Amino acid sequence: MTVETSASGRKSTDLTYRVVAAIVKPFLYAVCKRDWQGAEHLPTTGGYIAAANHMTNFDPLTFAHFLYDSSRPPRILAKASLWKVPVLRTVLNKTGMIPVHRNSSGAASSLADAVAQLQGGEVVAVFPEGTLTRDPDLWPMVGKTGAARLALSSGVPVIPVAQWGPQDILPQYSKRLHPFPRKKVSIHAGPAVDLDDLRGRPMDAAVLKEATERIMTAITTLLEEIRGESAPAVRYDMRRAAKAAGVAVPPAELDPTPAPAADPTPDQVPDQTPDQVPDQTPDQSPDPTPGPGDDGGAR
Repeated sequence: MTVETSASGRKSTDLTYRVVAAIVKPFLYAVCKRDWQGAEHLPTTGGYIAAANHMTNFDPLTFAHFLYDSSRPPRILAKASLWKVPVLRTVLNKTGMIPVHRNSSGAASSLADAVAQLQGGEVVAVFPEGTLTRDPDLWPMVGKTGAARLALSSGVPVIPVAQWGPQDILPQYSKRLHPFPRKKVSIHAGPAVDLDDLRGRPMDAAVLKEATERIMTAITTLLEEIRGESAPAVRYDMRRAAKAAGVAVPPAELDPTPAPAADPTPDQVPDQTPDQVPDQTPDQSPDPTPGPGDDGGAR
């Protein structure tokens, strides 16, 4: 599938976005006490990647709200399986979301569509971890290479974003919202991640790993400032934890293709510790609530 980037397509996308936002934003205003900082780091023109940490199935809504109100409507990578839902497919198409075909021949076209959006001046929002963090204290874990691939392929800046507080509204893997009393939701953006020395170099494993680590470090540093404490010295590694537990890593966790951070709905996920669950299998469906930008990310 090729994402529409024409002027007429963009006009239709923006109109649909405004309709969706008009429905979702009042609810978010009602349940969130906003602590938004760093909007000055979000480019006002040209494409860029917004890369954030991912703790709960609720934080895609707060992330999209921050970008929508502070910058421009984001285009978010989402699991291709969502396009199988008729009504949702229409909403996703009309809001310019990018389907990701994980572990298939369509993976390359997903990357190409995202690059086209970026080079067309759009904002693409990603969760570099590729799924909800499995760190027991909700710190960012080792990232996937999708955000780095997008950045190095497109040449656009990567703006790190950290958020804290959405997990108090919908705890990780919980089925139950806790909207009241209103919860403080902190979302801080930082300066663009310095990847200049990596641009133009072959995108081998070493370059992608270095770029990914810089992105994750920038996000973690912002989150340390919000939380007022230090992150673990060693970032949680889901695959290493799975190996230590003797659990096979699902194919979806094998880089390099970009993949969404759209996670299964909470009722599909048993209450298990990070060491017991390396990740969810790719055929599980995420929470389909589109919100102003729905869930999505990159591997």
